[in-house]
Amino acid sequence: MLTERELERYDRQIMIFGKEGQEKLKGAKVAVVGVGGLGSPVAYYLAAAGIGTVLLIDEQTPELSNLNRQILHWEEDVGKRPKPESAKWKLERFNSDIKIEAYTGRLTAENINEVLKDVDIVVDCLDNFQTRYLLDEYIHRKRIPLVHGAVEGMHGQVTTIVPGITKSLREIFPKVNEKEEKFPIIGATAGVVGSIQAMEVIKLLTGIGEPLLNKLLLIDLALNLFEIVELK
Repeated sequence: MLTERELERYDRQIMIFGKEGQEKLKGAKVAVVGVGGLGSPVAYYLAAAGIGTVLLIDEQTPELSNLNRQILHWEEDVGKRPKPESAKWKLERFNSDIKIEAYTGRLTAENINEVLKDVDIVVDCLDNFQTRYLLDEYIHRKRIPLVHGAVEGMHGQVTTIVPGITKSLREIFPKVNEKEEKFPIIGATAGVVGSIQAMEVIKLLTGIGEPLLNKLLLIDLALNLFEIVELK
């Protein structure tokens, strides 16, 4: 049941998917894996939308070179609080009506079942495919959706994985050469891709709109090109 405060706060989006849709958001738990360039806008917009519980997962502490894109971390956080705790502190003050959970550490085959228990949707905001494949295996075991996003420079990509309906992440990206060196990125690129990932979560939970199922959205912000690749 929505409170009077929530009815007022979410009034503009309730106009789109109704009170029932808002209650679905309120009753959901979404994991944001990686609280950096992508995870920052994803977590912000999920909190803004009224997702009942947002779980933030990361093992790193903010660095000065992160601040051009990781907007949930400020100068005062550099070298101090881990990213999940840094983001949790701000999001709790942004929306006190929802629950923010933080897990500091790396997901492994040994801990993933415990860390992600009771999660309805997982959002991939990572920068490595080793952990992405681990998430892919987990969501197929649990039969829950995964929203994948990736960025580099002025380019990005988004797709949504739903077990039994779409290809798996490993099927879409069977061979990936991991880059060990740092890669270029403009913050606004992560902002665009992260916002689209947040919308995918909202669409999945409310049933409003068409998620990127068996579709890979490719984004080129240098030339303002958006292309959808059919994956079937």
